[in-house]
Parts: sequence; structure tokens; C-alpha cells
Amino acid sequence: MVIAVDGPAASGKGTIARALAKHYGLPHLDTGLLYRAVAANVSRLELDHSIEADAVAACDFDDSLLDDDALRSDEVGKLASVVSAHPLVRASLFHRQRRFAQQPGGAVLDGRDIGTVIAPDATAKLFIRATPTIRAKRRHAELRDRGSTVSMDKVLTDIRARDFRDSTRSAAPLVPANDAALLDTSFLSIEASVQRAIALVEDRRRIKANSGPS
Repeated sequence: MVIAVDGPAASGKGTIARALAKHYGLPHLDTGLLYRAVAANVSRLELDHSIEADAVAACDFDDSLLDDDALRSDEVGKLASVVSAHPLVRASLFHRQRRFAQQPGGAVLDGRDIGTVIAPDATAKLFIRATPTIRAKRRHAELRDRGSTVSMDKVLTDIRARDFRDSTRSAAPLVPANDAALLDTSFLSIEASVQRAIALVEDRRRIKANSGPS
């Protein structure tokens, strides 16, 4: 079973994807970390994130980099949004993600193009969303807990800018798959969001089971 979980920044998709992986006993990949690793690598190599060739040159990295807590910083996240807009970067990371999705037994992947590009035949596709203001409040709280003094207004501005970049890029823009189940977490607790996600996955499994060969 493959579960694709897509959505914008701070929508709750990562938390939900990890919970689904634990519930179903499946491996999980936060594909956003791949782009964050590329962004961090570009900085390490002293290259330019806005130049596609430079970003592609930073796509060759060891999986151990994904465990680096520095990848989760707000600054790396902003740079990841820049490098992820390059079509050749997305092409370079495509097979890495596809292999993870196609491993025996299945997997859970979260990102922005899992249900549309990486795993279009996923057993269940979820698109997680929340209002920009709610997402900014969540991100602001995370950053504050890490000691950041960035303002709420700045976080909201960054969220909206990232939404625009992600939804308007030419390569794999952030859009729900046609057959994705929508889950708005704006006013749901984490527990309620996870339970709703599990219910949606079970609905999709039943639909696929019932639509098999007669």
C-alpha cells in the first residue's frame, strides 16, 4: 500500500504522514527534506540557489544528510522552495523518490507532488490544507520554540510567497491530484486530523478493493 500525502507548508501533512506510517507499519519519506538537502548543499558549495545548473550540481548527496537538524531551519526552507522550482532538480530527485514509493510492502510519502507525479497510482492520496493564517501561526510557534524572534507578519508573508512559488512553478506545481481526498486541518486537533486521515485512507482502500476485476 502506497499513501501519498500532499499539501502546502505547515498544513500538517508531515505530522499526518508520520502518524499514518506508524499506524500501518510502513516506511515514511518526507520528500521536502530532499529539497532542503539540495538547498543546504548549494550553500555548502557556495553556489547560487537561483541558478538551475548550480542547484543540479548539489543534488548528489548522501542520505545521512537527511538526518541533519539544520535542514529544518526556516532559512533552509526558504532556499528549498527556490531550488525546488528548477525542473532539472525535480528530475534529478524523481527516481530517488519513486524507488522509495515502489519498495516491497509500500510506503508513505509526503510532499507537494506525490499524488500527481511521484506516485500517481498510490492506493490513497490525501491533500492536506489549512488557511495561510493558521499555517503561519503554527510555523511561528515552531520557530519561537527554536529561539527565533521572527515576527508573525514576516512568517505569514513568507508562507504566502512560498505558496505562490509552489503553485505557479512550471514543474510539478502544488495542486491536489484529481482523485485526492481533501483534509482541512485549520480547526482540527492533531489527534482529530490523524483519525480523519486514517478514515480517508480506509475509504480509499475500500473503493479500490470494490473496483477490482469482477
